[in-house]
Amino acid sequence: MTFEEFLASIPDDVHAEWEDGEVIYLTVEADNNRLLMFLAAVLAFYIDARSIGQLYSEPFVMKTGPDLPGRSPDLFFVSNENASRVRKVCLEGPADLAIEIVSPESGKRDRGAKFYEYESGGVGEYWLIDPQRKRVEFYTRDDNGLFTAVSPNSDGAYHSIMLPGFWLRVDWLWQSPLPPVPSILKEMGLI
Repeated sequence: MTFEEFLASIPDDVHAEWEDGEVIYLTVEADNNRLLMFLAAVLAFYIDARSIGQLYSEPFVMKTGPDLPGRSPDLFFVSNENASRVRKVCLEGPADLAIEIVSPESGKRDRGAKFYEYESGGVGEYWLIDPQRKRVEFYTRDDNGLFTAVSPNSDGAYHSIMLPGFWLRVDWLWQSPLPPVPSILKEMGLI
């Protein structure tokens, strides 16, 4: 199946990716979905408040290059400067920021194939969030275009490169239940 056939045949509500002519169907776990919704709410508010671009989520597909698979990151940000890459059914080119919430089914793919595809395809910043291990990995591009790990600061907050002024406390991600979004936005000084 070609990438174009994949885009035309997969319903909007089906979570799938395209790799080497094959469709990979994805599953979504409840805890990961709650974390996804939490991050989407916080990020969408920040991005809208700053008018810096758009936030997208699966099942919208990103194709970083002609010879690379069509992937569906859990969340991804496209800046206003790169908005021309957004098409009706996919993003043609790399996102500024891609976020994957790791599940037992996706860990190998998220840390392996996707990591190298996002790196070679030009994604500016990559977050790997693993709720089962309570571990987050943040990567930005170095001068050679390779992903380099970036650690949160001494207060446990990560400051994004692609979202100017945005920061996130890693411990928020492990709270059960997740903190209320309005309290997070207030702590971040957004409301």
